Amino acid sequence: MSTLITGAAGFIGMQVAAALLRRGEAVVGIDNFTPYYSVELKRARVARLDAGFGGLFTFIDGDFGDAAALAGALAGQRIDRIVHLGAQPGVRYSLENPAAYVHSNIAGHVNILELARHRAVSHLVYASSSSVYGMRADTPFRVADRADTPISLYAATKRADELLSETYAHLFRIPLTGLRFFTVYGPWGRPDMAVWKFTEAVLQGRPIDVYNHGDMRRDFTFVDDIVNGVVLALDHPPADDHREKPGGFTTPHRLYNIGNNRSERLTDMIAIIEQACGRKAELNLLPMQAGDVYQTAADIDDIQRDLGFAPTTPISVGIPAFVDWYRTDWLSRKA
Repeated sequence: MSTLITGAAGFIGMQVAAALLRRGEAVVGIDNFTPYYSVELKRARVARLDAGFGGLFTFIDGDFGDAAALAGALAGQRIDRIVHLGAQPGVRYSLENPAAYVHSNIAGHVNILELARHRAVSHLVYASSSSVYGMRADTPFRVADRADTPISLYAATKRADELLSETYAHLFRIPLTGLRFFTVYGPWGRPDMAVWKFTEAVLQGRPIDVYNHGDMRRDFTFVDDIVNGVVLALDHPPADDHREKPGGFTTPHRLYNIGNNRSERLTDMIAIIEQACGRKAELNLLPMQAGDVYQTAADIDDIQRDLGFAPTTPISVGIPAFVDWYRTDWLSRKA
């Protein structure tokens, strides 16, 4: 079994690759090391995979947003399944550089769908986002809720990916699963995310920017739980039974929320970071940032019922684990 993982130098991609490699499966990873955040961190993730898994891991430095380059890079590579995690992330950055999101998240997603179609893969799992729900007042967010009012370009591209996937599943009967991630954090995480930024600032004695004056809530999900959910989804492709439903026929395409099933106060998260770091945070209280949402909370009933997904890591455990990794591993690499 050989699985292509896009975004293999990314936070989640590296750890999903490691999980499959530990099972003895072959992994082909692709990433183009965009400098949105530390390229050094991305290369360290790939080096960890190269060092730990020998001949099972193949890495390609390439841009899946370029169809011709993707086809050339993968020529001769066996691909049975795809985990498509590569994308241009970040709600706020999408306000500054929309073209990057169209290239990676729209054109790139179509390129991966075309690859899945022509290689006749057994399953394609792709990353969506809780951002697709927009500024909803009612929580928890359910997959059956309408998701047609995104408030950032990033969210709009992720919702577009879901609609494109539904179309490809209908036309070409490709088994597809989209996962709406909820605020993932943990070791090897992203420096642009709040847990990393706040930890770094607290340890350095710098103030942290806290939007909406701290009155925000997030469904923080530890990366180990996310990886478990991705692998569960990959191992259970949706059936294509062509059953008729009101308004048409079913497609082999599923959408799931994948979160911790708890919405935590931002101030509680900061307090745990303070305790783990042994220092108080200096807060720079700011109004709500354009494109942000007040609250996220995942209803995970569907993925629990279908796949047995059950997150096990509260922030009281996950955040100290991140702080410990940051201090003992990442800072030692930087020294």
